[in-house]
Amino acid sequence: MKLLDRLFRPAPDDHAEARPLWLGIVAEARQPRWYAELGVADSIEGRFDMVTLILALVMLRLEREPGCETVAVRLTEMFVDDMDAQLRQSGVGDLMVGKHMGKLMAVLGGRIGALRGTLGQDDAVLGEVITRNARLLEGAGPDGLAAALRTLDAEIAANGLEHLLAGELTP
Repeated sequence: MKLLDRLFRPAPDDHAEARPLWLGIVAEARQPRWYAELGVADSIEGRFDMVTLILALVMLRLEREPGCETVAVRLTEMFVDDMDAQLRQSGVGDLMVGKHMGKLMAVLGGRIGALRGTLGQDDAVLGEVITRNARLLEGAGPDGLAAALRTLDAEIAANGLEHLLAGELTP
């Protein structure tokens, strides 16, 4: 009986702790205000930009929180799994997925580094980072998006860890 239990028991979910947070990040990135009000291009690329920018803010928050290394690793794994699935669904072949994933991970790492160094600086510097890291509609400037990201970062920082892990990015 124990052998059958082991064979048919579902595998443990290593991502269970981070899943609500990942879903919260994706839900925030899908909010219409980023696109309709703040000028982010409502395209696959623009949505990718918002997911990575918001994920970067959350990763920076987890970086400052002792004991959250595992959650950060799980979030990264979920990002990889999601992007892998998106690439495959869009028709990217098996041989090219790895190459694309390397580029996507480099983009995420670059955005984390760029935001780490600029969130505490003035709006002009953050605006330059936004200009380089978000696809904006023609005529849309980076100032509104920069201010909204700075506000979201402050809300994520002020939020209790238990709420953040539950997928609630803002208090």
